[in-house]
Amino acid sequence: MNIGIGLPIAVPGRPAREVKQWAEDSERLGFHSLGSIDRLVYDILDPLVSLGVAAAVTERVQLFTSVLNVGWRGNPILFAKQLATIDLISEGRLTAGLGIGGWPDDFTLSGAPEKGHGKIFDDTLTEMRRVWDGEVTSVSGPAPLPGKGRPKLLIGGLIPAGYARAARFGDGWVAPTLSLDLLVNGVQGATEAWAAAERPGKPHILTGRYFCCGSEAVQLTDEYVAHYYGSRESPYYEPVRADSLDSDERLLKELIALSDAGVDDLVLYPASSSLDQVHLLAEALERVGARRNPTFEFTTG
Repeated sequence: MNIGIGLPIAVPGRPAREVKQWAEDSERLGFHSLGSIDRLVYDILDPLVSLGVAAAVTERVQLFTSVLNVGWRGNPILFAKQLATIDLISEGRLTAGLGIGGWPDDFTLSGAPEKGHGKIFDDTLTEMRRVWDGEVTSVSGPAPLPGKGRPKLLIGGLIPAGYARAARFGDGWVAPTLSLDLLVNGVQGATEAWAAAERPGKPHILTGRYFCCGSEAVQLTDEYVAHYYGSRESPYYEPVRADSLDSDERLLKELIALSDAGVDDLVLYPASSSLDQVHLLAEALERVGARRNPTFEFTTG
């Protein structure tokens, strides 16, 4: 299982200019990937702009989104162009995890339809692929074109239609940032859909978890998860907090569980934007047995 680190773009009040330093430090210290999450109405830097910055200042590290929300991004041609731009700047290092999106305020305030999300997702994926294949053009030519089969796509969803969508359009499946049960069931569903679609090999599996290191890790994680989900009374607070990593013991336990469940790529998203979190996480990973080979990976047994 490859191990990456999220950009600190979703930590409220983070120094925005430090995204560049965070990306550079992460590559230098051996993280396999840099990740980004996505919301519209929240104190979060735009994930596509942020990944463009990361692409420009790194050379090796992979770039993931887990996930970008398709449901309220009403222009698939523009969306395809933005992803192609990041892929071209990074020379093919982008893997876009895509989902419909689950925050009602984002749909309401963007004017996006509240129903028909499955069709919106399918139509968007179809149109984006047409853009990347050069089929959408003007009298002056097409939009920027990535290489064949690029950018790579991982599709989210927790129902059979979502697994089938991943097999039809994607290179694999992206799981939520909580619940081992959801992950295990999803891996099974995605694998079965993959076989039913007669796709070769197996789907690539990506997931994420929140982390914080240092003497204030527990408090900072408590505060961050409560802020992100609105309050500690949110139905999401307890399950997300239970799977957040704030000690070596919790980190090791989760690495073992996720690796055994069949995860190919794990992105650890920060609950603190302090630049020392990159160094502290690298040190913690080494303490619990992750190896840099040449980037961080973890295997059980």
